Amino acid sequence: MSPGRHPLNAAFEWRSPRGPFRRISEAQARQYDEDGCFVLEDALDAVTLSALLAEIDPHEAEAEALLRTLPKQSYFIARAGEITFVPHLVLRSPSLREFCAGQLFRDLAYDLVGPTVRLYWEQAVYKKPETAADFPWHQDNGYTYVEPQQYLTCWIALTDATESNGCPWIVPALHRGGTLRHWMTDLGWRCLAAAPGAVPVPVRAGSIAVFSSLTPHRTGPNLTDTVRKAYIVQYAPDGAYTVHIDGTERRCAPCDDPDRQFFVLADGGPPSTAGAGRDC
Repeated sequence: MSPGRHPLNAAFEWRSPRGPFRRISEAQARQYDEDGCFVLEDALDAVTLSALLAEIDPHEAEAEALLRTLPKQSYFIARAGEITFVPHLVLRSPSLREFCAGQLFRDLAYDLVGPTVRLYWEQAVYKKPETAADFPWHQDNGYTYVEPQQYLTCWIALTDATESNGCPWIVPALHRGGTLRHWMTDLGWRCLAAAPGAVPVPVRAGSIAVFSSLTPHRTGPNLTDTVRKAYIVQYAPDGAYTVHIDGTERRCAPCDDPDRQFFVLADGGPPSTAGAGRDC
């Protein structure tokens, strides 16, 4: 199957980042604009990284144990002993809530999303040793369609992510066309059958792959004997909403859950004021 426009993607215009920037360089802004991704090296120090692992590991262990109780030891795209997805950790961890709203992400959100921004989604993704399956080519906006389509994904490497253990791969430049058509496979939604020109994005522990919700990406198999651990946090402009088609009816829902989609920026500053939202 060849890439085509998502049926909800009636019109799209890529918004290039404009300075002055608080966190990223002009070169990183150009790379984000042209390729849809750059790596923010050594964004987290060793103490912060250790604290994240200590906070996330027990929740992931609970998720793995729960998967093993299910008849097929799987749930949607999570598979016991292979890959786990643990979302909404900010609902259970004050320290992760504080982390996701910290200055690092406020700056990245300001530089690449806008002046008034909410946390949209966050989840831990652990790829287990000797997992032969990759995670298919997809765009984050292909899983749940969001308007505006362009939001921010920060893929935080909690352990070194290499070509051997399942680092991200991207296809540069395709983000500029908006959301592609996706189809469901046994391993998850997919938007590309082949990806000539794809490039690996290895990420050292404590570094962040910063990419658009529209950047086609995959992660490869984990051929090592250790767990590849990542924590993914996403940010969308205030007023963003999800879109679903139910039969012939278009259904919209605002991305404004106060407990897990809280403000991280309001008019460029601390989230002491709320935006007006947007009608879908």
